[in-house]
Amino acid sequence: MITIRELRKEFIVTDGKVAALKRLDLDVAEGEFFVIVGASGSGKTTLLRCVAGLETPDGGEVRIADRTVFGDDPPVWVPPQDRNFGMVFQSYAVWPHLTVFDNVALPLREGAQKIPRPQVDRRVREALHMVQLDEQTDRPSTLLSGGQQQRVALARAIAVNPNVLLMDEPLSNLDARLREDVRGRIRDLAKQLGATVLYVTHDQVEAMAMADKIALMSLGELLQYGAPMDLYRNPNCAEVAEFFGSVNWLPGRRAGAGPVETGIGRFRISGDAGPGGDVFVGFRPEALQFAEPSDERSDNAFEARLVSSVFLGDQFVYDATANDVSLTGKSRAVPTTHGDTLMLHVSPGDVMVFPADEKNTTFVNSVKD
Repeated sequence: MITIRELRKEFIVTDGKVAALKRLDLDVAEGEFFVIVGASGSGKTTLLRCVAGLETPDGGEVRIADRTVFGDDPPVWVPPQDRNFGMVFQSYAVWPHLTVFDNVALPLREGAQKIPRPQVDRRVREALHMVQLDEQTDRPSTLLSGGQQQRVALARAIAVNPNVLLMDEPLSNLDARLREDVRGRIRDLAKQLGATVLYVTHDQVEAMAMADKIALMSLGELLQYGAPMDLYRNPNCAEVAEFFGSVNWLPGRRAGAGPVETGIGRFRISGDAGPGGDVFVGFRPEALQFAEPSDERSDNAFEARLVSSVFLGDQFVYDATANDVSLTGKSRAVPTTHGDTLMLHVSPGDVMVFPADEKNTTFVNSVKD
């Protein structure tokens, strides 16, 4: 549905040029809820704006539904209003002097489609029903809550019957509880419509909760994209691993395809893949399992001292140290000590291994410091 090839975009700044998109390739399938995630300055919003036609790329190609809307060979440029998409911005972008109904109806009355008046009324009421604002039709938009105003913006986007919905951090201005409610409504509505969604956010939890697929961007490049579980469990670099959750890191050394020797013990990993030589071993807090003292000499098991434990209702979060290495664990079970120590174990399938000299990773710098 959305195909992007070799997309490039640079911005001129006081120090010269900044490459916001670096020959980026991406494919979004029809009906897919695809989330672009990354820190500020990663290029995610620039990518969305290039697809929408709100920014002009410096090169490459953008296709929507097998139609080229931008290309440099041969030159092609389709104006935003002719690309047949709906867009929801970070700001609610409602017209304060109009009612809820008129906010949704205005693009239909004045837009390029020129919808007949009887159809305008039907489409607006259908869209407001989908976002559960039927009873707010005649209410001034300024009297709505933030969540309701964002739903008005969503109704306005879907009322034009777009093939594609583009969303630029639409929930960032809402409080945490309201974000959870609205993000569920957006995903359910997109599936109900069968719409293809390209959604931008900086929030990894929001991305994991909503996406069929996620792409993580950094400095104008895609680090990795795939299903949320794949990025969480099988990151292709340490930066991806850290972006999607906490990781316990250990420096170590690996001979060939064998286990990794670390300061707290030997760790086996699943399969023969992975780098050798100087490496970093990583495992997530929930991967730490409680073991028996008899497991002390086995691979992937080690002794640690319990430092603290906090009960959060659905789990315990605890801190421990092993040979002066600080570790964090999460478990639904109460941390059980033997004397003042814990026996901990990590399954080989939960162990990640990356080269020690891997660039652009925060954990390498923190270890060196």
